Amino acid sequence: MISTDLFRAGRAAAALGLALFLLDAAPAEAAARLTLSSGGVSRAAVIVERERLKLRRRPLIIVLQRSGGVVARGRRHHGLEQFAGAKPIFVYPEALGGHWPVTAGPDSDRELAFLRQLTEHLIAQGRVDPRRIFVVGVGSGGPLAFRAACAGVGRPIAGLATVASAMPQDLTACEPAAPLAYIAVNSAQDAKIPFAGGKATAGDTVFDAFGAEQTLQTFAKINSCGARRDVKDARTRGAIASFSGCKAPTELIRLDAGAHHTPGRAPDNGEASDYFDANRTVWDFLQHSGA
Repeated sequence: MISTDLFRAGRAAAALGLALFLLDAAPAEAAARLTLSSGGVSRAAVIVERERLKLRRRPLIIVLQRSGGVVARGRRHHGLEQFAGAKPIFVYPEALGGHWPVTAGPDSDRELAFLRQLTEHLIAQGRVDPRRIFVVGVGSGGPLAFRAACAGVGRPIAGLATVASAMPQDLTACEPAAPLAYIAVNSAQDAKIPFAGGKATAGDTVFDAFGAEQTLQTFAKINSCGARRDVKDARTRGAIASFSGCKAPTELIRLDAGAHHTPGRAPDNGEASDYFDANRTVWDFLQHSGA
């Protein structure tokens, strides 16, 4: 049976030209598929939250994944939800054609408009705290996540996390409305996303990307960071770079040789001794940053 609150939410959605479908009604976690018209096209996203019947404003975490698709019933999207408590709302938007645009232009503008519309809808429902909006970009979803962080989604972004991705070089004037928490997880051995920058590959698209270090310095400047600190990390066999005195936390996690499983995905060969859990690391960072 659908609850009265969910029924009312469905009626409100219908009144706004939206559709809300229940995907998974497990007591601890519920997922609903939301469809809306954006730019004259029907668009979709999956919303995952706990304790959805308790109406209060919560952090919003928008996750842009590699495929850009809405996941099938019962399957977790990226794994962040398993660590989160009752507080955040996760939104997994679906990209047109199953792929997020990488380069600047009308396609990226269309997707940013879609993200703004999704965000404003959830704020208008009284469910999302407009001061705590976070974006996570994984693989080919990363370039759009960078664009969303730089331009906002109608509201300033409070935090950005990217995994196995890179910042497009056309974002030379990234000027967020306010400092924002930033963490990136990159492998020094990733042939598609070169750690030093240059020609990067996202899906089927090759684009010019900043290196991980250059991107880190961009956000360190945005966040008015002080002295840098690099710490070797046994989990990654690499290092964690962070700063003191930042207006918002700013970090880069470098995975070196021997820890080069695709960040965010568990190894499938049964040899997990060098596996680094990017999901857990990203969630811990977001939680400490207000999510």
